Amino acid sequence: MEGGRVLMVLLLWLLVSLAGSSPPPEPVVCDYAYGTSGCTVSNAYGSFPDHTVCRAADATFPRTEEELVAAVAAAAAAKRKVKVATKHSHSFPKLACPGGNDGAIISTARLNRTVSVDAAKGLMTVESGMVLRDLIQAAAQAGLALPHSPYWSGLTIGGLLATGAHGSSLKGKGGAVHEYVVGMRIVTPAPASQGFAVVRELRAHDPDLDAAKVSLGVLGVVSQVTLALQPMFKRSVTFVTCDDSDLAEQATKWGNLHEFGDMAWLPEQRKVIYRKDDRVAITSAGDGLNNYIAFRSNPTAALMAARVTEELLEKNASASARCKAAHKMVSSFETVAYGFTNNGHLFTGYPVVGFQHRIQASSACVGSPEDMLLTSCPWDPRTRGLHFYSNAYSIALSKVSAFIADMKQLRERNPLAFCGIDAKMGMLLRYVKASSAYLGKSEDSIDFDITYYRSYTRGEPSPHSDVLDELQQMALRKYGAIPHWGKNRNFAFEGAIDKYPKADKFLEVKGRYDADGIFSSEWSDQVLGISGSPIIVEKGCAIEGLCICSEHLHCAPEKGYYCRPGKVYTEARVCSFQPI
Repeated sequence: MEGGRVLMVLLLWLLVSLAGSSPPPEPVVCDYAYGTSGCTVSNAYGSFPDHTVCRAADATFPRTEEELVAAVAAAAAAKRKVKVATKHSHSFPKLACPGGNDGAIISTARLNRTVSVDAAKGLMTVESGMVLRDLIQAAAQAGLALPHSPYWSGLTIGGLLATGAHGSSLKGKGGAVHEYVVGMRIVTPAPASQGFAVVRELRAHDPDLDAAKVSLGVLGVVSQVTLALQPMFKRSVTFVTCDDSDLAEQATKWGNLHEFGDMAWLPEQRKVIYRKDDRVAITSAGDGLNNYIAFRSNPTAALMAARVTEELLEKNASASARCKAAHKMVSSFETVAYGFTNNGHLFTGYPVVGFQHRIQASSACVGSPEDMLLTSCPWDPRTRGLHFYSNAYSIALSKVSAFIADMKQLRERNPLAFCGIDAKMGMLLRYVKASSAYLGKSEDSIDFDITYYRSYTRGEPSPHSDVLDELQQMALRKYGAIPHWGKNRNFAFEGAIDKYPKADKFLEVKGRYDADGIFSSEWSDQVLGISGSPIIVEKGCAIEGLCICSEHLHCAPEKGYYCRPGKVYTEARVCSFQPI
């Protein structure tokens, strides 16, 4: 019954998801229009991992670099904490929260213009608040292409650089956007003799650029970014579903076989969706489009109904019912080619061939006019639609086969426990190349990205969350995985900075650029190992991923969840359901 209801909702999504959409809410909200006092800042999902409300005394929305300098100078002169917020704020951790009630927010939402394009040299300079979807379109108009990007194009260029966001590739410079940054203008605090703020211009061979291009926003505010682009090209995409019997072997090879290749692993179904994605001649026939299903707008009523059904499945249904619903979800996406079309309207078969700017990313739900919330992005917090965790961590390519083998061993203990991963279209495996950035990956890796159900109720346990927590602890502790800066829950960041060989170089630059820590916060100091810990120890903390349990109180013993060792990685400590 539950699986049938889910299928009905899914079919409704697919039929109407081409409609317009209310744009996402502004992450910065103040008492007065354009914000002078009493502000709050959130993320696109309406909730940080610890469920707290982030407050700030005021916010500014500069439109020019001069106004940006003035905003930084005002904060520096007053020695007030300040953080940068982007247009949509898609990071899960509290990167944009200054802490306390007296800090300031600088929003880059209005710094969203193209500064210059040099088609002959393949260079493009944009303001840091420019949204990726607009950037790649502007580049295309000049006959240029950003070689790689995240799959979601609703990020700003400044925001995605701050967290090291990436696509999937081991070819050339790799799939991380920061590898194509050849210049930046960044506004940092300064002594009174320099007016309390200065603009630092970094060029391609400036060693400080390796600090600034992945910075977590703790160096200052990026004003402009210069990117090295390539002449426009086309890509050919084919999705192939196979069993996962040889995934451990294929994972080490696939990234070298296909320039933009990735894999979506469906553990319970024992399947892998391989993405064969390569550059082809610009003369190749095809005008394909990537309009990924999960990134489209949907009727708010359908989203709310889907969430109600999902909650019923999580709380009351059997594991087999959840798995049936997951199978139908995957089948529905596969039927419509995951939203890819051959001509922008219809899917007629693989391969889908299209220009880079039409294939590399999508974000249909953020670019439509207001429709009074009749439709919205699936995760819009105003609708109480989808609510989820997003964990992502990179494992060195040399260790990937062993990790996959351990994960399969964990699956064999309880295959149905992995249906929650399958229900969100599986675990996405993307290739990340070693980077010179001080807070970038130090060796070629695979990024394992998992999205799964999150309750709106704080401290509410989910069935089989112990398996997901064991999996993450295994990755982080046994295999030395590096957490994605813009995703994950608190416990993943404990000791993360120690995994970056050049962290000391980054902290040295930070000390020069912002000696008083104006752009630092309690959270950033914790994850950078400067002071404190991101771990929050309290009742139920392990349920929310704020801690790793060490006693039953950290779980939900009143609901039958107790702190137990992992089943395969026995050093893990997870909240497992123990029926009376």
